[in-house]
Amino acid sequence: MTEHGFRPAERLIELANAVRADPGLPREAFAALLTRHGESPADLSGPAFSAADADGLRAAVVRITAVLTETDADRAAHTLNTLLAECGARPRLSRHDGHAWHLHIDRGEGAGWADWFLASSALALAQLLSEHGRISWGECASPRCTALYLGNGPGSARRYCSTTCASRERVAAHRRRRRAEPGRT
Repeated sequence: MTEHGFRPAERLIELANAVRADPGLPREAFAALLTRHGESPADLSGPAFSAADADGLRAAVVRITAVLTETDADRAAHTLNTLLAECGARPRLSRHDGHAWHLHIDRGEGAGWADWFLASSALALAQLLSEHGRISWGECASPRCTALYLGNGPGSARRYCSTTCASRERVAAHRRRRRAEPGRT
């Protein structure tokens, strides 16, 4: 059971980064990631989550990753609306497996894993876009990193996935400026 409810945007980022790191991410790795995000292990074993389900989920992750790398809010909103319409997304409150009430958005109990993931991820990003009035997610600006991240809120826009990447880039920029100063070699 998840202590603080479901966090579909965080689940999206973790799955997107995992698929970017390993485009052939196996079914078992998907199941482990989804279990960490509150899905029932019983729902992720055997025929309930097949290799075909993992393939569909992988394709859905790749598709929603295009929104995560979008920098224009209008294009992101249009893409999110398209995804929600294609998924036939209908929001509903659900409580199961000992979880607190949480929002489900999909075609209903019979929705497949890919459909469920696309719909819930698109809704999570749409909520963030409407809350902050801008894109609050992205790809790390460090040329040495391709990690995707979620922003922290309505403050100034975030550019890096972590303080480690931000610090590394600040130090590198400082060293470049120092080398460019007259009299330095």
